[in-house]
Amino acid sequence: MHNRGMDINIIRLDALRREIRNFPTLVAFARKYGLDSTYLSQLLNGHRNLGEKAARNLETKLGWPPRSMDRPVDESGEETDGHDRPPPGLRRVPRISFVQAGVWTEAVDPYAHGAGDDYLLTQLDLGPHAFALTVRGESMEPEFKEGDSIIIDPDVKPAPGDFVVAKNEQEEATFKKYRPRGVNEQGEQVIELVPLNDDFPSLRSDYTPLHIIGTMMEHRRYRKPR
Repeated sequence: MHNRGMDINIIRLDALRREIRNFPTLVAFARKYGLDSTYLSQLLNGHRNLGEKAARNLETKLGWPPRSMDRPVDESGEETDGHDRPPPGLRRVPRISFVQAGVWTEAVDPYAHGAGDDYLLTQLDLGPHAFALTVRGESMEPEFKEGDSIIIDPDVKPAPGDFVVAKNEQEEATFKKYRPRGVNEQGEQVIELVPLNDDFPSLRSDYTPLHIIGTMMEHRRYRKPR
């Protein structure tokens, strides 16, 4: 069997994502190989399985050897037998980029399980599509510093004061504090995304379309070497 004890769809998607990470955007990758970016987004977000026929077609498009997408690799890129399970009581959460986080077709779309540049281990009881991000920039200082890790759960609805990852209409992701601001004349909820650093502006959904991707569940800061 090709899956060697792992989900073959996850193995194939991992192979696809490793290739996509070589490009600045999903659209650039799709354009390079003559692929449909909408279809790729559906694969990445777990709305479609990467089945046998589709995997073989993608291998041809990418110029890869037959069935190369079916070989599992570990986080260093080496082939593995698929039995490197996390310790009991822990689960792996894939760490993705802010570019990847913005590629949601809808606000409620989950990030596909098993995809990411690397993984964090956590004891939290999270939804199946939780993911991790590395904080960028200074907009959330002093509480969140660049290089910190955050774990996001798309299945948790934010409460006022929670920290969330959201995207704008340009599919750009951002990490901010969540504040509901009532409803507009159309009866739509208005939200405000607030930076903790006063030098940066807030975002409001009545001025800029915003969609919540997920709610922060865990924050990790690592001691920097001297």
